[in-house]
Amino acid sequence: MSSSLTHKAAWKALMQHAAELRSSHLAELFAADAGRFDSLHRAFGPLLFDFSKQRLDARTLPLLFDLAAEQGLAEHMSELFSGAAVNPSEGRAAMHWALRLPAEHGCVLAGEDINAQVQAQLQRMDDIVQKVRSGQWRGATGEAITDVVNIGVGGSDLGPLMVTEALTDSRPANDSPLRVHFASTMDGSQVSQLLGGLNPHATLFIISSKSFSTIDTLSNAATARGWLERELGELPGLLACHFVGVSAAAERMTEWGIAPANQLALWEWVGGRFSLWSAIGLPIALSIGMAGFRELLAGAHAMDEHFRQAPWADNLPVLLGLIGIWNTNMLGINAHAVLPYDGRLKELPNYLEQLEMESNGKSVNLAGDTVDYATCPIVWGTIGPNAQHAFYQLLHQGTEPVTCDFIVPARRYREAQHSLAVAELRAQHELALANCLAQSRLLALGDAAVEDADTLPRNRRYRGNQPSSTLLLDELTPYSLGALIALYEHKVFVQSVIWEINPFDQWGVEMGKRIAVDALACIRGDIKRLPGADASTAGLLARIMAGSA
Repeated sequence: MSSSLTHKAAWKALMQHAAELRSSHLAELFAADAGRFDSLHRAFGPLLFDFSKQRLDARTLPLLFDLAAEQGLAEHMSELFSGAAVNPSEGRAAMHWALRLPAEHGCVLAGEDINAQVQAQLQRMDDIVQKVRSGQWRGATGEAITDVVNIGVGGSDLGPLMVTEALTDSRPANDSPLRVHFASTMDGSQVSQLLGGLNPHATLFIISSKSFSTIDTLSNAATARGWLERELGELPGLLACHFVGVSAAAERMTEWGIAPANQLALWEWVGGRFSLWSAIGLPIALSIGMAGFRELLAGAHAMDEHFRQAPWADNLPVLLGLIGIWNTNMLGINAHAVLPYDGRLKELPNYLEQLEMESNGKSVNLAGDTVDYATCPIVWGTIGPNAQHAFYQLLHQGTEPVTCDFIVPARRYREAQHSLAVAELRAQHELALANCLAQSRLLALGDAAVEDADTLPRNRRYRGNQPSSTLLLDELTPYSLGALIALYEHKVFVQSVIWEINPFDQWGVEMGKRIAVDALACIRGDIKRLPGADASTAGLLARIMAGSA
């Protein structure tokens, strides 16, 4: 693949088109085309993708498809789903899609029946879930498990946490009182707060780490083990009753003390931020039941098949990815806000931050050359109604262009919850829907959305022309959430192909960890000085050491 992306004909055509379209305002585009929504939205399964508020016209998508063709997107998609080593820096496949294959689908790679292995781990998950949720799994003193703590970081935390929080309404009727918690921070703040409120006799810990060597995770795990041993004593079978491990490193789990019967396997072709579909998703299954977890997988698989088979003009991941290329590279917008209008999706922006920025936050292409174009934008966000009282001021009247994804379910509250009536809860959901539609409209149209705007002082005017997309879910269910997550996974892949980068490694994460080893030795007094320390680090270490003396 050539490294001269910006010199290619399709790229140049898009840049010329962007220059011609740059002076057009979204209010003008809507005024000129009454059918704009009809032509610029697509639907698949439980998702509707409205991109009519993006700053593009009828010429834009064909030009983007030309770029995708010139970059070999179809060939790269085939490689992804064939099990080829699409992660060249580590010589690995990226087969997260295989984790959600139906049981009857064949998937054999290099003589190994991949799907048989996946289904075997799903069955082991099922066995654990049934035992814990039915009260058959007992702690070392015979009490049934009431609380589960997932100890992990990065992909072993963000995905399971996000999905578990999102699907709180999807737990089966007459559900068990099982509570699922998460601890990830290396400073111990989360795990210490959790342990203070838990019953050691009835708590099960899941240690999730692909390598089973991540210091953040193992530090928290050691704290949890020490707490149990202090509270319960070193009882026979203590670790076997209170710890489950999920890793690709079985020997390290065994050395740590996790019984082989309590070990769940990962594979090298499962990247951390794509791993919630695997045994890393055990907290999800414990929370919503294994049937719900399989529905999550089914929704993701449906999106996989859509991505593989749908023409680009109707293909949601391709459209989402290419529109992001348009905004970042042709319109020069380098900030992207994720704005869910449903409190259950509060962790989705954090999850997508990792998915997008750890995958595509790269400045060196596959040929090893430094790129001369922007790659991944800065991604951030929070629940939309809260964000309206936080950073929407910048979106509406600030100086920075920002693209936004509004995400909202059309329906909610079919049954009463707690002591609240259905009508009361539906009224609140309707309020969230109205605000979602109003905010995206004002961002797009600006003053054109406001009556008598020309009579307002300048500090109360709205420039608009801020591009956004809206993803409307029929309802937030395991199936629709699975499809939504897979949509964003494939978006990331599409963009990586255009940018000619590897989205499946994360070398930028590693070096800071390595440097921290020497700093830790200095803080703990194992060495007196940090070799090669800059003046700032040396000064900060001196202050730290003075305070601990």
